[in-house]
Amino acid sequence: MSDQNMNATLSYAQTINAMQQRPVTESGIVGASPLAHVDFAQLATAQSGQSSTVELTELALRTHIVLRGSLNNVAFVEGVKAVLGIELPGALKMHSAGAVSIRWISPDEWLVVAPGARSNEIEQGLIDAVDGHCAVVNVSGGQTILRLSGSDAHKVLQKSVPLDVHSRSFPIGKVVTSVFAKTQAVISRNAENQWELVIRRSFSDYVWLWLQDCCAEFDLVIKQDE
Repeated sequence: MSDQNMNATLSYAQTINAMQQRPVTESGIVGASPLAHVDFAQLATAQSGQSSTVELTELALRTHIVLRGSLNNVAFVEGVKAVLGIELPGALKMHSAGAVSIRWISPDEWLVVAPGARSNEIEQGLIDAVDGHCAVVNVSGGQTILRLSGSDAHKVLQKSVPLDVHSRSFPIGKVVTSVFAKTQAVISRNAENQWELVIRRSFSDYVWLWLQDCCAEFDLVIKQDE
């Protein structure tokens, strides 16, 4: 294949990939959360003003990008920092800047979470910036995030995970991928009484039902994603 044909093929593939990640609005196709059937907005409105010890918010339709690479690969590390303005975190840590965060998953894997509208921008920026033996994969359609907050949020986690969630073992900024009930979640502590669960799309309804059962003894209130 000639260089001209190769470039044309690559350009076409990139265009198709962009359309798959963010369908054009003129098509009438809009993204939908895997928990769209729950209608968190309506629940939040109905429960507005209620006191609570556990609050649940879905952070829907965020950008989720998996990075694979080595911390010894200077081009990879510097490329990520140039695009996101954040250094890759070390083991069990999360780094954030505004609405963008990088969560450590394993020794050579990280999860970037950002506003949904920036999906293509960040993905293409990372692809262009990094080099060497590495990978950038957009998994936005396959995951969602549930945020637990409130004075009893840690008790919900104690029912759900085989982890010590006390602040001495699970401080703010820590990230762990663990069993959650009978599925898996990437669990981060974002504030003293605030946690985020990154869950797979196919298990989102199960986790939602599980959390309702776990919170039966607490005053669970649904909050609107801001």
